[in-house]
Amino acid sequence: MNVAIIGGGASGLMAGGFIAQKGYSVSIFDGNEKLGKKLYITGKGRCNVTNNTDNEGYLQNVVNGKKFMMSAINGFSCQDTINFFENLGVKLKTERGNRVFPQSNKSSDIIKALMLHSKNCTYLLENKVEKVVKVEDSYLIKSTSGIYKFDKVVIATGGKSYPATGSQGDGYKFARDFGHTIIKPHSALAPIKIKDAFCSSLEGLTLKNIKLNAKYGDMKFSQLGELLFTNDAISGPLALSLSSFISNQKDVKISIDFKPALDEKMLEDRILRDISSMPNKSIKYLLKGLLPMRLVEVFVSILNISLTQKLNSLTKKQRGDLISLLKNFPLVFDKVYPVESGIITAGGIDLKEINPKTMESKLVKGLYFIGEVLDVDCLTGGFNLQTAFSTAYACSKNI
Repeated sequence: MNVAIIGGGASGLMAGGFIAQKGYSVSIFDGNEKLGKKLYITGKGRCNVTNNTDNEGYLQNVVNGKKFMMSAINGFSCQDTINFFENLGVKLKTERGNRVFPQSNKSSDIIKALMLHSKNCTYLLENKVEKVVKVEDSYLIKSTSGIYKFDKVVIATGGKSYPATGSQGDGYKFARDFGHTIIKPHSALAPIKIKDAFCSSLEGLTLKNIKLNAKYGDMKFSQLGELLFTNDAISGPLALSLSSFISNQKDVKISIDFKPALDEKMLEDRILRDISSMPNKSIKYLLKGLLPMRLVEVFVSILNISLTQKLNSLTKKQRGDLISLLKNFPLVFDKVYPVESGIITAGGIDLKEINPKTMESKLVKGLYFIGEVLDVDCLTGGFNLQTAFSTAYACSKNI
């Protein structure tokens, strides 16, 4: 049996290796000059390959497609992924949030392992697939180098994020040609653009151990962690996670709690102690103990207080305003950056048209869809790559 896999990324290489182990002929098409191009840049080049959690922990981090992924994650779990790479000689480590990385901090080690796993496949690089058609019980693939014939086809083209790596939405086109419905692709795990003018002055500032809160309609988001300011947006783990929930929304209220470990009464007691211990110091000294220095000027500007105002002259209202701002610092939401800027793509092949146990199309026999091309997306932390591996295994097991 001849099997074509379109896309030489995480899911394509994983599936290809398992299928080839059964003795089948497997050809992996990729338009790039090398395999796993997007994997090279994941996790800032370190490759957060999975999450050291159980199946329920994985499912809790699936934003869309939770029910669909139940069978696949039960078939190939996060622990299976860890064992898979360690058996291929990749030493792994678990970091904050149970994120799993190669000990070397090199994504290239993960790619080398996947290439070792898929060594019995034929790699057709710089060979972009242009069209896929079914003729009776066979598939014809037209690529930039010619026309090929296969018994089964696996679409593993990824989404539309990072188009420079080859993820340009080709899989959606192939799916449409076979009558599949596409849930409009949109960005997930992307920076969130904000309208506040002070954002540019905070570019590069990282905030740790803060709480990001957001709400729109009946949806509420509240999570502890790390946030990064860019020139016109917020990024970092908290913002990226939030973006997956709000990418199609408009009226979103976002705020930061800079002191989530302290309630307002505890915070007031602390401020009163500070005022008592240094009454003749300026408010600048008080705020330096509560915030990064770059945020101090932003705070006094919003509070309309002079940096040189003495602590013993602060009114009760001014103290109250300060406490309120520390616990509920508003950010004016503009939009989530477009799909090309996201780490992953939300949307994709409608899950109602795919068999969740096999990843085979319900519309066309012998046609499979795996990885990011499906309408499944997860929060940050290695869960999206786990989706790629679990769907790849389900597909290969069926083939």
